[in-house]
Amino acid sequence: METTSPGVAQAPAAEDGQQVPSARRNVDGYLRAPFPWYGLDEAFTGPRWLMQVGTTADGAVEHGSIGHGDEPRVRNEFVAGGDQEAKEKFAVVVTVAAHPSRRSADGTGLLEATSVSSAAWLAGVGLLSSTWPGQMDHSLRDDWLEQQTETAWVLADDLDGADWSTLSLPVDGVPTTFHYRESEFGWVLAGSTSAGVHVGAYGRGMSAYGLGFAVVKDIAAYA
Repeated sequence: METTSPGVAQAPAAEDGQQVPSARRNVDGYLRAPFPWYGLDEAFTGPRWLMQVGTTADGAVEHGSIGHGDEPRVRNEFVAGGDQEAKEKFAVVVTVAAHPSRRSADGTGLLEATSVSSAAWLAGVGLLSSTWPGQMDHSLRDDWLEQQTETAWVLADDLDGADWSTLSLPVDGVPTTFHYRESEFGWVLAGSTSAGVHVGAYGRGMSAYGLGFAVVKDIAAYA
């Protein structure tokens, strides 16, 4: 899956490392998508906020994510187990358009097919993007992130491997099987829907076991 946005990016950050409030984010990319967006269902009553969409080289919207709960922040003073980690409780839902391998709009090449593995990888990278390992020096984080991103891809490419278990969660009220794994940084899951999209999710501080997913009726209301 070749997109111009790397993975599920964090919200834009200000110079002090704090993220730009979600009200400033642009809903236009979400509105251009030819597929439905998914979020947590109505059982979740907390804050919801837009993150970013990912597009192909020709500008077609390929995937995007919606956050729920506390907005995670990456800060270089973060220490695993500290107050920052204890306060942040969030779940991010990633929607990925389900596509077979196909030619790009300009006819110059092939776009990779998307799959449940695509959703799992995007969710895994998203979790990493909101993680700062305890006591890690700022100068080392880029190297760590690159290594962990590669690991996330390897794991996503082997959903039947020992690192994953299965979890049944409702999607539009229908029990659906997801691939699920936990790590010291949080949890990641991925599955498919009957609406022509794959759904991934990641979070920390909120249990994945009680979640449900549903089509977002009005994405503009999140802006």
